[in-house]
Amino acid sequence: MASHASLIEHPLPKRLRAARERARLSQAKLGTLAGMDPSVASERMNQYERGVHEPKFSVVATIAAVLEVPTAYFYCVEDDLAEELYSRAR
Repeated sequence: MASHASLIEHPLPKRLRAARERARLSQAKLGTLAGMDPSVASERMNQYERGVHEPKFSVVATIAAVLEVPTAYFYCVEDDLAEELYSRAR
């Protein structure tokens, strides 16, 4: 039997996309602002948002700083708590 934790979808991809779109940034622009090489920034951000690859914590922390949201926002499973974290950062 699968554990409850294994049934939970990782929140990072959807939180990353939501925060980026709220900031009105393209994937390429966000990646570049986060220090990625412009030639791969869009593709890497796209892979993170689709959940194909998971960024290292240090990359998430950098993205959070660029987007001015708490790093915890990206890892919060509960939508209402994630929104509270996002709102407090504004």
